[in-house]
Amino acid sequence: MKTRVCQIEKIGIDEKGFSFIEIMVVVVILGILAGLIVPRYMGKTDEAKTVKARVDVVAIETGLRLYKLDNGIYPTTEQGLLALVQKPDTEPVPQKYSDKGYLEKKKIPKDPWGREYLYLSPGVHDDYDIISYGADGIPGGEGKDRDIKSWELE
Repeated sequence: MKTRVCQIEKIGIDEKGFSFIEIMVVVVILGILAGLIVPRYMGKTDEAKTVKARVDVVAIETGLRLYKLDNGIYPTTEQGLLALVQKPDTEPVPQKYSDKGYLEKKKIPKDPWGREYLYLSPGVHDDYDIISYGADGIPGGEGKDRDIKSWELE
């Protein structure tokens, strides 16, 4: 019996890749870019939430106007904004309530911070008042904590 011995030849492989210094240069460049770009977009989330709250208030106001056109009155504070998606059964019960409701998505939006909008009718400033207390959820504040009020919208 003959024993066969296989010879394994070392195939010449060019070892290509990045050196440690090249990788570090790329990491430094990415760090510099992140340092310049990230701060520009950090405050945009809060700004976007404020804009969304304003858009929500305008949409609710549109629903309230349509409700009044059909029924001659705005929903009371007790009936709340729910009256825009569900016919109230408390007085004054609307006589010409739309089967489709008065908001496009058939639900009352929450403010961008996850809280209910405050609704008063009759309002202190107008026929009705709609308020979101901003990021902190308490009256007053500046910046992202600033209140969004229906009577202050343009």
